[in-house]
Amino acid sequence: MAKSEEFATAVGDGGETHQQIPKKGPHTAEAHLTTNQGIRVSDNQNSLKAGARGPTLLEDFVLREKIFHFDHERIPERIVHARGSAAHGYFENYKSLADITKADLFQRPGEKTPLFTRFSTVAGGAGSVDTPRDVRGFAVKFYTKEGNWDLVGNNIPVFFIQDAIKFPDLVHAVKMEADRAFPQAGSAHDTFWDWASLMPESTHMLMWAMSDRTIPRSLRMIEGFGVHTFQMVNAKGKVTFVKFHWRPKLGIQSTVWDESLKLQAADNDYHRRDLWESIAMGAFPEWELGIQAFDQKLADSLPYDVLDPTKIIPEEVVPLRMIGRMVLDRNPDNFFAETEQVAYCPANIVPGIDFTNDPLLQGRLFSYLDTQKSRLGTANFHQIPVNAPKCPVMNFQRDGQMQMNVPKGRANYEPNSLTAHGEEGGPRECPMTGFVTANAVTGEDEQGEKLRVRPELFADHYSQARQFWKSMTENEQAHIASSFVFELSKVGLEQVPARMIANLRNVDEDLAKRVADGMNLDLPKKAQARREVIDLDPSPALSIQKKMKKTLEGRKVGILYADGSDEAEIKAVRNAVEKDGGTVFLVAPKVGGAKVKGGALLKADGQLAGSPSQLFDAVAVVLSAKGCEMLLTEGAAVQFVMDAFGHLKAIGANDASQPLLDKAGVVADDGVTGLGKDFVAAAQQRFFEREPSVRLLA
Repeated sequence: MAKSEEFATAVGDGGETHQQIPKKGPHTAEAHLTTNQGIRVSDNQNSLKAGARGPTLLEDFVLREKIFHFDHERIPERIVHARGSAAHGYFENYKSLADITKADLFQRPGEKTPLFTRFSTVAGGAGSVDTPRDVRGFAVKFYTKEGNWDLVGNNIPVFFIQDAIKFPDLVHAVKMEADRAFPQAGSAHDTFWDWASLMPESTHMLMWAMSDRTIPRSLRMIEGFGVHTFQMVNAKGKVTFVKFHWRPKLGIQSTVWDESLKLQAADNDYHRRDLWESIAMGAFPEWELGIQAFDQKLADSLPYDVLDPTKIIPEEVVPLRMIGRMVLDRNPDNFFAETEQVAYCPANIVPGIDFTNDPLLQGRLFSYLDTQKSRLGTANFHQIPVNAPKCPVMNFQRDGQMQMNVPKGRANYEPNSLTAHGEEGGPRECPMTGFVTANAVTGEDEQGEKLRVRPELFADHYSQARQFWKSMTENEQAHIASSFVFELSKVGLEQVPARMIANLRNVDEDLAKRVADGMNLDLPKKAQARREVIDLDPSPALSIQKKMKKTLEGRKVGILYADGSDEAEIKAVRNAVEKDGGTVFLVAPKVGGAKVKGGALLKADGQLAGSPSQLFDAVAVVLSAKGCEMLLTEGAAVQFVMDAFGHLKAIGANDASQPLLDKAGVVADDGVTGLGKDFVAAAQQRFFEREPSVRLLA
């Protein structure tokens, strides 16, 4: 038996032998998994490929039926990524990339390509909230001169699964439970963790999902990734492997868990509003596009497979090459027509960019197009303005529901000889300028037996999860461990937490012990790893806190004031914050504002009860003695300060405000300052060293 076949057998139940079949009930030991045509399924874990590392075959009717059914389960809302926010903008190329790609948008320095970018949560419906713990979608549609290119990714560089045939199972498990339709937009429930604990290949992604990456401060402060390994092809046919990265100009920043929970109550549209208002005020969000470019020789030297979507290539191994920037400078004119109807598809590529045999990517190439046809109700969804290319479109496709063009002439087939008779014969193929698949250019053949297997290196489910853990700060590790404890505490299936902790022992013994202690469980026996776990060097680039940017640019400071406050002090704070690129939001106990020192009415931007401190990156408290005395009996004011301190934010206060800080339990540290320059400096960061004094972490 070949090694690849041995591995296929080993991972037949998702990588571990935990699966149990009830002895009674409809799913008995004699029950067999079948297709909808009643054909028994031999392997529900791997799609059919031409060789272990070859492309997925169109003849795989099990894969196609399973994803086809999944794609059509929700109408018309997206099955995943239903809640989204989007904006128009442009991509500006830095310099020619002709050395590695013939893609037109990368040929000329300074050239701008229009685009439309959509951000989204994955698990919740369109009516859910912006701030749950969830992966964020990051999809960009480039309207290039050669047609549309859709770079459809996430804010995390890996994914839960290695093969597209498992995607319906993942989403069914993480979505609302089938019998009760809750919880909404959250993974802390039985079915998700039951599935995840039986799928060791998800372990690396779980480490990212339990980190602060999934509770971002703003969509303007998330990274984006293409997830898969792609190919770039130059004019001579030379192939270069690439991975795509988006890096935010404002730096990456997240909330803390308690803050995220309270944001859901304070503003369901927190991220959507933040993106819209930033663009409306001219503070255009910006990202740099970077690539990791490498060849087959380097790919062969790595201890993991570059076709495995559950793996990264650390930046310390292959540094990023920044090739351009994206600027979002215009909000949609109509949410439904644009944000809701935009249709992304990974199969939309242009000459100079091509696919690899990543089995998750291969399945996505089929799934997205099928989904859009179902969701938008027509084969002509590409004619909707937000989806339409901004270059000429010429082919022989006609008719169909909602046909919005008026094709002329008799020719609706090709080849034809109508031109010889004085009629318009239509467009023709062009081998010189048309899209040519990379393997056809290089002359490489991909042959092999038809197998439902995965390559051997795909069996290493824990080494990069361990690397991620080792790359975090102690504070980030505490957040990850605490997230596992919280999520697993919501699981009612007795066998699941221990099974998940058994997997985590392959990642790190301390992590597993902390989660077990948090769950009040004995440490279970370590799950058997299918491949030896190796110690990879830590990658500081994986840590949010190690590379957090100290800045006020793009940040918002809330100033709490009341009757009798000194307007000069308020103005001084505002000027200092705005000088450093931040914005100010005035908060008063009443809607209209407050009468400041001297009797003038200073209008507020928001009322205290509806403007809690979790909406801001830092807060300043500017009160008179009388105003402070009044706010000591106002719970919202005490909570305003208490939450700012508990969420590790800078607090600037004048002397008269000290009694309010005392009542809120604020203890002096580097993040608690006066109202001068020290506050502006403190407001550029969070104070994670404060956290052990305000909450118990795993």
